[in-house]
Amino acid sequence: MQNFDSLLLLLSLLLLLLLLLLSMLLLLLLLLLLLLLILLLILLFSSILLFSLLLIRK
Repeated sequence: MQNFDSLLLLLSLLLLLLLLLLSMLLLLLLLLLLLLLILLLILLFSSILLFSLLLIRK
């Protein structure tokens, strides 16, 4: 019976580790998405600025 308990404990620890890994991956993915969004916003603003400068020059 004790063998079974230790096995159960090991399994639960593995599951916990897996969940932690998954959450870390999810967090990393969210950070990457945020970075991509910020880059897109910067690109958009710079293009708008460039366009307005070109319009002003004319």
